[in-house]
Amino acid sequence: MATYVMDDGTVVRSENAVQSWDEARYWDGRNHVSKATGSQWTHERLYKTRKGRYWVERTSQWQGVRPTAEWLTERDAARWLLANDHELPEDLAHFEAELCE
Repeated sequence: MATYVMDDGTVVRSENAVQSWDEARYWDGRNHVSKATGSQWTHERLYKTRKGRYWVERTSQWQGVRPTAEWLTERDAARWLLANDHELPEDLAHFEAELCE
């Protein structure tokens, strides 16, 4: 489990999330590639806090690259979920018509 201090000073812990989603991956013929990052080496995971805020954790398999975390707006969280083949939770469902064609 991971702990991060966000840019606004809030401390988030992955184990405290009420919900989380893994990135989608696809096989490019040689490697499993992240749909979220377009890389086989960097990855993302989305979390929802107890207070209903969304944040994304970015990790890498590259040596020396430290994991990071960033708040996402609800609209950006909805976009992330849709791009990674997830259904939108109830609180974000109203974004689907706006974001999808």
